[in-house]
Amino acid sequence: MLSKKVLELSKQHSVIRDIFEFGMERAKEVGAENVFDFSIGNPSVPAPKEVDETAMKYIESGDPVAVHGYTSNAGIFEVRDAVAKSLNKRFDTAYSADNIFMTIGAAAAVGICFKSLVDGPEDEIITFAPYFPEYQVYAEGAGCKLTVIPAETETFQIDFERLKSAINVHTKAVLINSPNNPSGAVYSRETIQRLAELLTEKQKETGHSIYIISDEPYREIVYDGIELPHVPKYYDNTLVCYSFSKSLSIPGERIGYIIAPCEAEDYADLLPVFIASGRLLSYVSVPALYQKVVGDCADLTADLSVYQANKDLFYNALTDMGYECVEPGGAFYLFPKALEPDANAFCERAKKYDLLMVPGDSFGCPGYVRISYCVPTERIEKALPLFQKLIDEYKEN
Repeated sequence: MLSKKVLELSKQHSVIRDIFEFGMERAKEVGAENVFDFSIGNPSVPAPKEVDETAMKYIESGDPVAVHGYTSNAGIFEVRDAVAKSLNKRFDTAYSADNIFMTIGAAAAVGICFKSLVDGPEDEIITFAPYFPEYQVYAEGAGCKLTVIPAETETFQIDFERLKSAINVHTKAVLINSPNNPSGAVYSRETIQRLAELLTEKQKETGHSIYIISDEPYREIVYDGIELPHVPKYYDNTLVCYSFSKSLSIPGERIGYIIAPCEAEDYADLLPVFIASGRLLSYVSVPALYQKVVGDCADLTADLSVYQANKDLFYNALTDMGYECVEPGGAFYLFPKALEPDANAFCERAKKYDLLMVPGDSFGCPGYVRISYCVPTERIEKALPLFQKLIDEYKEN
């Protein structure tokens, strides 16, 4: 007999994936060039040429164990060391290989952090709407509760009064995602400092550590010179979850890491606990080849400038048409208000123009839609007249 809990989860389809699948089927009917799929965050820019060149260098080395063999559960030492040195150059930190734990993407990183911090179903991790829907799944896997603070839709920043009221003796961590998926919001230095001060106060009240889990797969995609604070510099009990998926445009390779700072209260135990949590979740070491690739390419990024161009084009055009949207400071999503209270109905109506968007309900923020603009600029240009037709239709009705 199958697990009732997992069987129930299997029936909860990813709305994002469902829309993506619909787009592929629709493309067979009308042609891919006539379907404007803004549903999924699949990077459209190619990886730096050095990524493929480095992979080929290792493949052609003739050493099957080094390329395809098992690695240390924490990751290859030289790779972790290279990642630490890259971070030190960027953030003026003093990380070593011992502060880095390699993971199968940011998803595994966040899931491992959840599992490492909670003891049972009464424990909770707090996050903020809008949020990446899979956080709920990671909480299920860790056997804990995900408490969601409702969105502050004027700016999509942290609602500190609600957060202060929500923290209690069962709170093990506060999960932040900046730049945010789906809103594109970026938390300022002042916001991170205020969060650090609040959690320092709450740690004293509750008598135990409260971690920040900082989920940062969009860290390099920040616009208009906005500063992105390095959270561990402001709060000792921080775990940073990262993926090379967006920065290097290699999402299918599933390579990321966790930063465990020396200043964290439980530092001596963190890497062993990550290993144990990974074993419990069946994440046993990361594929060797692309560990080596990201180690050699840790200082590189793909050409991310196209996302700034796409953001400027899309945001300015939609707001000129009359759509309401907070301008994103990073990531590659717009999160405008739907043109009617029911975002699902709005997205269904948009399908008749072959415009595919994701209802904000999936992100804990009804009445909004996510538009992913990590697509060729030409697709946005061709879609804009259809967005105009869509809003015109609503104005007429």
